[in-house]
Amino acid sequence: MSDANLEQMAAELEATGRYRVLRRLDPPAPSPTTESGARLGIFVDLETTGLDPARDEIIEIAMVPFSYTVDGRICGFGEPFNQLRQPSSPIPPEVTALTGIDDAVVEGKTIDPAEVAHFVAPAALVVAHNASFDRRFAERFCDVFTTKAWACSMSEIDWSAEGFESSKLAYLALAQGFFYERHRAVHDCAAAIELLARPLPRSGLTGMQRLLASARAPTWRIWAEHSPFDFKDILKARGYRWNGEENGKPRSWWIDVRDNQKDAEIAFLCREIYQRETLINARRMTAYDRFSDRC
Repeated sequence: MSDANLEQMAAELEATGRYRVLRRLDPPAPSPTTESGARLGIFVDLETTGLDPARDEIIEIAMVPFSYTVDGRICGFGEPFNQLRQPSSPIPPEVTALTGIDDAVVEGKTIDPAEVAHFVAPAALVVAHNASFDRRFAERFCDVFTTKAWACSMSEIDWSAEGFESSKLAYLALAQGFFYERHRAVHDCAAAIELLARPLPRSGLTGMQRLLASARAPTWRIWAEHSPFDFKDILKARGYRWNGEENGKPRSWWIDVRDNQKDAEIAFLCREIYQRETLINARRMTAYDRFSDRC
């Protein structure tokens, strides 16, 4: 049966109001852009042996290049990069269960950091759907990632304001009417780019428009150093996180806020936590260092 006939059947089902039809998403075919002034983005997704970039290792890197205009329209795709890597220790069973990647699949496989650097070098922007995870692993593997602006399609788009109940990639895809082969890195990249290309249901803006607006705006990391212990629950409820690691950063509660929220957040700390005027440790961040261990 032809695709046209299948689409007609799907449309008839959906017209009843009793059915929703999910379309399978296949990775996009390479299609170089003809748009003048278009920029190159790279969507990256990593599979790893665990969650700690200081101890765990990358076992798969997928990168899908895409072209976008400065106003947030995706207009072309390049050839993807997808390679596997054998780690120094066996892959944990829970990682294999999640990704389908086992020791036999990666045996003898390596990824050359120089090849990764050559692939990433032309990009104006690197995007990941959890950049605080992917960027930390990527920067340890290859220095080129430290030189790039990064954006996070999970945290830098207000999915809740657009009517979505979760920012998880698989949920967003289903809510937008498609499914894909999950937890293989190149398919995750393709699904995320598709989400960025589509208009959002409430604002009508594309996901890429929302993402660029957030990524271009500065943020501030504010540290509540030496805050009284009795106020820890107030800080936690407000969204502060605790850094208890020996990582060269203050051992204290911290929060990231937008540029226009900085003064109000400092005023809150002085008024409610320290109950006096005091110097607050605040660091300005941009897309070039946000989500990095360097912050």
